[in-house]
Amino acid sequence: MAMSGFEGFEKRLELHFFGDDPVMVDNNLGLRLLGFESLEQVLNAVQCTVVSAVANQYFDAYVLSESSLFVYPTKIIIKTCGTTQLLKSIRPLIHYACNLGLTLCSCRYTRGSFIFPKAQPFPHTSFKEEVIYLEETLPTNLCYRKASVMPSKMTTHSWHVFAASDQSHVIPKDIYTLEVCMTELDRVLARKFFQPPGGTKSGDIAGKEMTKITGIGDINPRAMICDFAFDPCGYSMNGVHNDRYSTIHVTPEDGFSYASFECVGSIYDDDIEHLVGSLRKAVQVFRPGTVSVSTTCSSHEVWTRVAHALEPLGLKCRSCAADEFPATGSIVFQTFTARRK
Repeated sequence: MAMSGFEGFEKRLELHFFGDDPVMVDNNLGLRLLGFESLEQVLNAVQCTVVSAVANQYFDAYVLSESSLFVYPTKIIIKTCGTTQLLKSIRPLIHYACNLGLTLCSCRYTRGSFIFPKAQPFPHTSFKEEVIYLEETLPTNLCYRKASVMPSKMTTHSWHVFAASDQSHVIPKDIYTLEVCMTELDRVLARKFFQPPGGTKSGDIAGKEMTKITGIGDINPRAMICDFAFDPCGYSMNGVHNDRYSTIHVTPEDGFSYASFECVGSIYDDDIEHLVGSLRKAVQVFRPGTVSVSTTCSSHEVWTRVAHALEPLGLKCRSCAADEFPATGSIVFQTFTARRK
């Protein structure tokens, strides 16, 4: 196998469940009743561990050795980078959820294009393999299924989507998810995500400093931040604000530098303009040469604002692709490159 660097591009899995026992779900518990040992078993299958955690009344947010995990009463989002085997989390999660009286009703798997595809283990060796694995793993009640590779003008950037749902799953019209992937980070800014050689700070303390000096803490000042710095380099954070999360992950090494920013919200928020500000601030932390943005939302209110956020930073929209998916609504995939290129 050729030498490869660390794979920054994440795989992301979102699973929704339903239960017949209203007490479980209404009390904001549901999947949050999963014991930590059960979560560890799931992450074991994926090959990563929890390094830090924070919770509020709505959900639990975990920073992982490779990215993030969010547990809500009826949905789970796992996002992992490197050579993790994310799809291997599905079977144990269905099993543990079943013990809580919860049944899987929809699934969405998304990822960009790996920088080092040959280093990926089964079932992530190709999108075709991933789709076969998903088709075989998901229960038959998820009868609506669709797989698609959304293209861009750059062969190095495409967006892979697999979505499945049962007959009952209704898409909330207002909720959006923004998944931003950035490559060719500004070298000077990327250096801020390296720890000084021989440094003795813990990951938590070094992480807090990085959050502060990079401006990440200003992206959403209202959020409670759980952050972690890796040794010798790399950084992760989860931001928690009411029932919304945001998350940032950084692989700063030159030659395969990568950063991701993800957030969720509602078009009814008074702060849809706040989204433009957050997106702009997040991208300014890294000044990337190339950015891709995947917007999942039933409404057109969100993706049309992405270019407004990025163009003032000198990023030009190079491509835009859109598609519809079960239990997901529409996904719009846009790519931008710095005009300096």
